[in-house]
Amino acid sequence: MCGIIGFTGHLNSAEVLLKGLGELEYRGYDSAGIACFMEGGIHVIKSVGKVASLKKKVPATFVSSCGIGHTRWATHGGVSEVNAHPHSCGKVTLIHNGIIENYHELEHELKLGGRQPISQTDTEIAAMLIDSLYHGDAYQTIKAAVDKLEGAYAFCILFSDQPDVIYCIRKGSPLVACSTEQGSVVASDMVALLRYSKDYFILPEFHIAKLTKTSITLTDLNQELVEPEMLSVTWDMSAAQKNGYKHYMLKEIYEQPEAITRTIAPRIKKYTEEESKKEYLLPDLACDNIPDSLFSGINRIIITACGTAMHAGLMGKVLLERLLRIPVTVDIASEFRYQDPIMDQNTLVITVSQSGETADTLAALRLAHEIGAKTLSIVNVKGSAIARESDYVFYTHAGPEIAVASTKAYTAQLSAFYILAFRFAYAKGCLSKHEVSNYLQTLYGVVPAIEEVLKQADYFKKISKELIHTENLFFIGRGMDSALACEGSIKLKEITYIHSEAYAAGELKHGTLSLITEGIPVIALATQGNVLSKMVSNMKEVRARGAMVICITTTDAAIESSLYDFRINIPTTEDIFTPYAAAVTLQMIAYYTSASRGLDVDQPRNLAKSVTVE
Repeated sequence: MCGIIGFTGHLNSAEVLLKGLGELEYRGYDSAGIACFMEGGIHVIKSVGKVASLKKKVPATFVSSCGIGHTRWATHGGVSEVNAHPHSCGKVTLIHNGIIENYHELEHELKLGGRQPISQTDTEIAAMLIDSLYHGDAYQTIKAAVDKLEGAYAFCILFSDQPDVIYCIRKGSPLVACSTEQGSVVASDMVALLRYSKDYFILPEFHIAKLTKTSITLTDLNQELVEPEMLSVTWDMSAAQKNGYKHYMLKEIYEQPEAITRTIAPRIKKYTEEESKKEYLLPDLACDNIPDSLFSGINRIIITACGTAMHAGLMGKVLLERLLRIPVTVDIASEFRYQDPIMDQNTLVITVSQSGETADTLAALRLAHEIGAKTLSIVNVKGSAIARESDYVFYTHAGPEIAVASTKAYTAQLSAFYILAFRFAYAKGCLSKHEVSNYLQTLYGVVPAIEEVLKQADYFKKISKELIHTENLFFIGRGMDSALACEGSIKLKEITYIHSEAYAAGELKHGTLSLITEGIPVIALATQGNVLSKMVSNMKEVRARGAMVICITTTDAAIESSLYDFRINIPTTEDIFTPYAAAVTLQMIAYYTSASRGLDVDQPRNLAKSVTVE
């Protein structure tokens, strides 16, 4: 959440900052602002609303070689210009991502010293603190401030007596930086750096980066020089653009066949039997440096994540338990470390995060390490905090995902679980090489199945028209469809603002059926052949109470037409592989319903793409 951009160099920093803030809009925000070194000191311009509103307030004469910019997502204090970043106090102007947990205590201390804040933000308190400690030495000041601050933060700081220099430090919240011939750039997300360089580094926690026009100096808190670990992105700026699509979300839905292929193809190897000369496929995790020995002695798996990533974990649970016959639990990361979880050296904790920076998931990972469990993480961003702190990492290759509602990251995470489950099962002798090979052949088939679903766009538009005025909606399913219903529900509610709930269909009689009234939409997932007859009975129950039923099922499923208003067919395949096509179906319904309601599909209200604070 929130966005940070800083630049010092040979370009007009105001233009660089405004472009960067535009590229960071997807992270979610309610106000924006920039601060630049100008003749006469540091000048700040802030605005409530979109970056477009800020641009209108920046005059053409606003030319500077150094500045910082921010998009704010309100936490402390309401949405107002005075609460927007940057914040200034004395010689200090800064921007901040994160939450200062002890800001009340610091505010009281600073007030005793005669300093009075004008906003309701924790960020202004940080600016006041740093200014109160500043006597010309930025490094000693930042170190002293860090000793007093509690919480999560990523700061970019300007000192008025050090023109064209930006200082940065972080704890928890991410910062990335690069130095080019044009100047030095820092941002909360690689997307804002791409127009300048594909090579960057992630600022380590409790390290200070000093950005000048010609270089970036990285030191620890003792001012010892540190060589940054350089990383490179494999995608270009066009991957973070709409490329002709109306919304990022729609583009990312259509990118799923490619994202899935990029994720699974490098991990599937072809082998030939010496005697029969028959070819077979096996999952191979050599590129991830995940050895089969990781699975030795594991008698329990815990999957922990938030939101959509947690729903991918629900699918992973079904796969892993079915193939390995060992218990798998899925815990919401925000609750995990407060539950005194049971785990030991024979427990494998799998954390899942698109950004690799999700605060609650990172905290869960650290707890697992403290207790001595083995850890493996599924992430999409190289070098992210979760990736760096995990014993093992499975990188998905979804590419940049800009829309708040996750689509291709979700199916890439599913793909990671499928590959891990098959390798785990093969390594433990639960599946033969021929059984695994057959599974992998079928896994490749999910790509054309998704492409078939995407061809039904006009039908999804038609269905969405029936949901425009809906205020309540239910998803039901059994088995893997029950887990998928959770993902369908969150996707719909976050971008359409329709209240929706997901239920295991067998639980209808245990309370939920009282909510099924005349005309209420029910999306019934019926893709699992082994429970299809039970699911048909559940559809009869809601139909008898007047529900409008949207049935998602396989092409060959025998379901009488009187039980649904709309039937969406997905290609028939083995039950464990239907979630791919069904997930894309649910994404399309959510997308077109949101678009039909005239809402901001990519940036739904109150939500942020990356949740880097608790």
